[in-house]
Amino acid sequence: MRWGWLAIAVALLLYPWILTGPFYERMGADLLLAAIAAAAWNILGGYAGQISVGHAVFYGIGAYVPLLVYTHWQLPPVLGIPAGILVSLAVAAVIGVPTFRLQGHYFSMATIAVAELVRIVVGNWDFVGAAIGLMGPAVPRSLLDLSFKSAVPYYYIFLAVLAAILALTAHLERGRMGYYWRAIRAGERAARSLGVPVRRYKLWALLLSAGFTSLAGSLYALMVGFVDPESAFGILVSVEMIITAALGGVGTLLGPLLGAAILVPLKATTNSLFGGGGSGLTYILYGGIILLLARFEPGGLIELSRRIATRSLKKAKARAA
Repeated sequence: MRWGWLAIAVALLLYPWILTGPFYERMGADLLLAAIAAAAWNILGGYAGQISVGHAVFYGIGAYVPLLVYTHWQLPPVLGIPAGILVSLAVAAVIGVPTFRLQGHYFSMATIAVAELVRIVVGNWDFVGAAIGLMGPAVPRSLLDLSFKSAVPYYYIFLAVLAAILALTAHLERGRMGYYWRAIRAGERAARSLGVPVRRYKLWALLLSAGFTSLAGSLYALMVGFVDPESAFGILVSVEMIITAALGGVGTLLGPLLGAAILVPLKATTNSLFGGGGSGLTYILYGGIILLLARFEPGGLIELSRRIATRSLKKAKARAA
C-alpha cells in the first residue's frame, strides 16, 4: 500500500513535465480541483452518509468572497479565502441545525432547496454582481493575486491542498470521529443506541466538508478570475462533486481522486471534440454513469476492484488446494 501511495505521488508530481502544453496543464489543474471538491463532499456524503445535493452553496461562497474583496476594496483576492471559509462555516451551522433533523432523501431535498434559494438571491443582488458576476484582477499586481499565465503554478498549489485534505481525512478516518461517522452511516438509530452523539458528529462532518468545499471554490475563482451565479452556485456544481466521489467510491480515501481522473479528462475531451455542444454530451454521460453506478456498483470503482481482487484470490487458493 505504501508503494502504491508513492507511485501516485510521483505520477502527480511529474504530470506537468510529462504531458506538456496548455491543454494538458489546464486539464491537470481542473482534475486536482475536482478531486479537492469531491474529497470535501466525501467527508459528509461518504463517511457520514449524509447525501448533500446543495454543496454548491459553500463552493459559491468560497468563489465569490475573494473576488468581492478585490472588487470592493482592491485587496488581493487571496486574502478573501479565510473570510470565505468563515462565512461558509457560519452558513453550514445555520443550515445544519434544522436540516439534520431530517434523514435520507428529505435531507437531500432540503439541501437542494437551500442551494437554489441562495443562487436566486445572489443572481439578483447588485452588491455581488447580480447575474453578471464578478471579475478578478485583469493583470497580476503582486504575487498575492495568484494570477499566473500558465496553469502549472495552480496545479502544484492544488496538489498541495489535495494532499493536505487527504492527509487530514486519513487521520480522522482512523480515529474516533471516523468510527462515529461510519456508525452514523450504517444506521443513525443504532449509532444513537450505542451512545454516539449523532447530531454533533454530523455537524462536525458538515463543518469540515463546508470549509474544504469553500476552499475549492476560492481556488477555482483565483484560477479562472471570474464567477457568476451559475458557475458558482448552480446545481450541476453539486452534482459533479457527487458523481466524482461516487464513481471512484464514496467513503474511501482515493475515491474522489480516481473519479476525477476519469471524469475530468472525459469532460475535457468531449468539449474539445464537440466544442460548445460537448458540455451537453458530458451531462448525458454523467446521467449514464449515475444509472450504471446505481444499478451495478453503488460502491464505485474501488469497491469493484476489491471484489475482483477477492475473487481472484479465492480462485488462486482453490487452484492451489
